[in-house]
Order: sequence, then structure tokens, then C-alpha cells
Amino acid sequence: MKKIFVLASVLILGFSCQNEDRAIEETNSKDLEVAHRGCASDEVLQKQLIADPGLAKRMQDIELQTAKAISEGRIVNGVLEIPVVFNVLYRTTAENISTAQLQSQIDVLNKDFNAQNSDYNTANNPYSSVRANVGIRFVLDQVIRKSTTKTSWGTNDAMKKTSTGGIAPTSPTTKLNYWVCTIGGGILGYAQFPGGSSATDGVAIDSKYTGTTGTATYPFNLGRTATHEVGHWMNLRHIWGDATCGSDLVSDTPTHNAANYGVPAVGHKSTCSGTPLEMYMNYMDYTDDRGMYMFSNGQKSRMLAIFNVGGSRASFR
Repeated sequence: MKKIFVLASVLILGFSCQNEDRAIEETNSKDLEVAHRGCASDEVLQKQLIADPGLAKRMQDIELQTAKAISEGRIVNGVLEIPVVFNVLYRTTAENISTAQLQSQIDVLNKDFNAQNSDYNTANNPYSSVRANVGIRFVLDQVIRKSTTKTSWGTNDAMKKTSTGGIAPTSPTTKLNYWVCTIGGGILGYAQFPGGSSATDGVAIDSKYTGTTGTATYPFNLGRTATHEVGHWMNLRHIWGDATCGSDLVSDTPTHNAANYGVPAVGHKSTCSGTPLEMYMNYMDYTDDRGMYMFSNGQKSRMLAIFNVGGSRASFR
């Protein structure tokens, strides 16, 4: 099991750019069949770190506050309720997904973050002892729709700005903004980590990977793309730390050598030192929706810490 390191030098190293062997293209992905999960949250973070010289320091402060909150046990008690604003940007009728499909996504988030998902008790889970009930509730607050001629939006936050044809966020310090739009380049979605600008805060996810009904497309048709991206929004890193045998800054998740795709066979082990059994069923891996079904207790503590008094998302309390 990994230890959490909060020294500034390690944190800055953790924020350094990692090669993902994937080019982000602004292309029309309407007919693109995505074989593997694509999340651009880390790539977007690297661009934001370059554009905003103060972001690294703010994120370092968040890490220090997170570690302090976890060590002192001062996390949010009870159930935190998060209003969700869906900003739907559509070019075709199919992209203008129904409110029922959006509500199905809310339902998935509520199940996944409250250990109520039907696959939570999967019998062959080797990490069942550290499964977490995060205890956060999501409610559909508002749906904003806008017709567009854009075929893809890319990962430069264009969908979040009216000046580039998008929709500006609604009350981003007290509501989770969720942009439904075609991102392109094989990217299912991406999120902004805590510490970034409130003008671009939230998650962006393709309509085909939102919810469980309507246009939801296999193998990402169980709403887990949003569970993954909201995890980033709550300060979780990819479980492999976006580097070979990297750290996700969580104490009870094993070291992964890289992302897992599809649905790994039971007993899949890492090639990292000690060849630990990987937590490939974790929401923060890259497996297909049907292959991920848990957060760990360490991830729970990390997420709840940002909503604590003094935390980066304390305004949601």
C-alpha cells in the first residue's frame, strides 16, 4: 500500500506532464466507436498549470489541507447534497438527450457514491474490505439547452464560454455544472480539479456516455464516465497516478503500472515492485463501465476533505 506524500517537491512532480500516447483532436466523433475509455482531465490540468502560474501553489495548498483533514479525522458528517446543472449543447436531435436520460445519470451517481450500485457486492472483489460508501447525494437542479453548429468542442473549455458558443456555468461555487457535448478525439469526458477557475469549473461528458437510457452507448452505457469524472472534480487522481507505477496520493489503493481497459481477468497483477494485485474495479481506472464498481475508503477521505471547513469546495456545505 502506498503512503501519501505531501511534500511540495513530490506534489509538483506529481503535477508534471505525462505522455499519454494520445493526441487530442477537435474532430467530429459523432460516428466514432470508442473502444477504450478516454479521459482528458490530466491533460487539461497540465494546460491549466502552464496558463495559470498560481494554480500549482493553490493545488499544493489543497493537498496540505487534504492531508491535514484526513489525519485529524475532520471530515464532513452526514450526507452532503450537491445540485447538478446540466448544460446540453446539441447539434442533432440525438445529442439533445432527454431529461429522463439526464435523470438516469443522477440516479447512477447516487448509487455509486452511496454503495447502492447493484454490482457493489461482486463476489470476487479482492478489495471488498476497503470498499467505501462516500455518502454524497446528487440532485438534478436545472437543465439548460442550446443548439449549436459545432461538431466537436475539444478540451480547451470552449463549451463553458458564451464567447465561443458554449454555456457559462451556473453558480459554480455551489452547484456542479455538467456540460453534455461532443468533445471529439475519442475523449469520453474530462473534469476540472479543485483549485481551478470557477468560470470553467465542472465536468464535460459526451451525450453518448451520459446516463443509462436513450443514446447511452456500450461499453460506456452504465453512467460510470460521470462517476469517474466527478471523482476527479472531487480531487481523485487516476489510480495509476498518470505515470508508470505512479502515486494517486491515496493510502489504501495498490500501485498500478498503467491504466486497465475492458474488463481485466480476476487476479490481474501490476508489473510494479512487488507485483501487487491491481484495484482494476476502481472507478478511477479506465475499465469499461461494467468492470468498475467501487471507491476505496482512502478515496472517500480524500473526496470529503475538500468539502470540510477550509476545503477548496467548502462552499458546497
